[in-house]
Amino acid sequence: MSPSTDEREHACWADDRGPYDGRVTAGTDRKRVLLAKPRGYCAGVDRAVQTVEEALKLYGPPIYVRKQIVHNTHVVATLEAQGAIFVEETDEVPERARVIFSAHGVAPAVHEQARQRSLRVIDATCPLVTKVHNEAKRFAAEGYEILLIGHEGHEEVDGTAGEAPDAVQLVDGPDGVDRVTVRDPERVVWLSQTTLSVDETMETVERLQTRLPLLQAPPSDDICYATQNRQQVVKQIAPECDLMIVVGSRNSSNSVRLVEVALGAGARAGQLVDYADQIRDEWLAGVTTVGLTSGASVPDELVLQVLDHLAERGFTDVAEVTTADEKLTFSLPQELKRDLRDRQAAAASRAEAAALAATAPD
Repeated sequence: MSPSTDEREHACWADDRGPYDGRVTAGTDRKRVLLAKPRGYCAGVDRAVQTVEEALKLYGPPIYVRKQIVHNTHVVATLEAQGAIFVEETDEVPERARVIFSAHGVAPAVHEQARQRSLRVIDATCPLVTKVHNEAKRFAAEGYEILLIGHEGHEEVDGTAGEAPDAVQLVDGPDGVDRVTVRDPERVVWLSQTTLSVDETMETVERLQTRLPLLQAPPSDDICYATQNRQQVVKQIAPECDLMIVVGSRNSSNSVRLVEVALGAGARAGQLVDYADQIRDEWLAGVTTVGLTSGASVPDELVLQVLDHLAERGFTDVAEVTTADEKLTFSLPQELKRDLRDRQAAAASRAEAAALAATAPD
């Protein structure tokens, strides 16, 4: 399902360095596409989408989902067509109905609201987000103040902050550092949203360390492997790109960051699109090398459609640039796995009973 014209008008942007000047970056006039890998679905998104799909098959529609399961227009529309109902809060879900919590995680208060309404919860929070939640709980229990680096209003940030609301202070990028105040400079730790720009986060941390020399770091990096991998390959190809196209939705933090990373690494222009038909021919005027990638919540079918669109406009030379090989997978949520096992066991029992009945003497 493609967005409206108004949505398309607000789906893309370029950098502020003026109109394209016709330069050729790669020393050739042959039109080409540098296709980034890794791109698209990460393990947490794949798990979350599979959770909704398997729940619809197992229980039948409707299945309620709090917030967007992942931040992608196409994925949400596809799941809606299959019978998923997306709501903003649990009070929109009928009592005792099934509800799935999105990959971005929720605060304990949301779990309590669901319990009070006797909702049957399937928690599709990404395990890497859960790791940050657990860190927040542990540091708060140990008496630390937590400086949470992230974007105000993002669902992941709301969920993490909700684990220890009295201990968490949001730092929204480097410019937010000067507003930070702490009670005890010796008992402060930083955590971060998992989908941020690696470079911007490190800049924020460096500024915080200048003000708070005893600031502690999390035991392991909070920015997820997929975010880092997708940014790294973009950094590698961006200097050769006259235009970087990122397939992703505007409410996808990691997709937006990819455009910013591309521009910062030397791409002449950057555009964010949900669908191939949002690409404007004027963007391609004078362009020789197009970089192409996608956010962590984007199915690869949308990237293939962009490749077809570009091929129709002469960009037939495609080179895939690989900087990492991702093999990580996450198992489905325990609640869903349990019911799937029970259903499979019941089906096996019925099949065994039918086989015995078929072989029994008359």
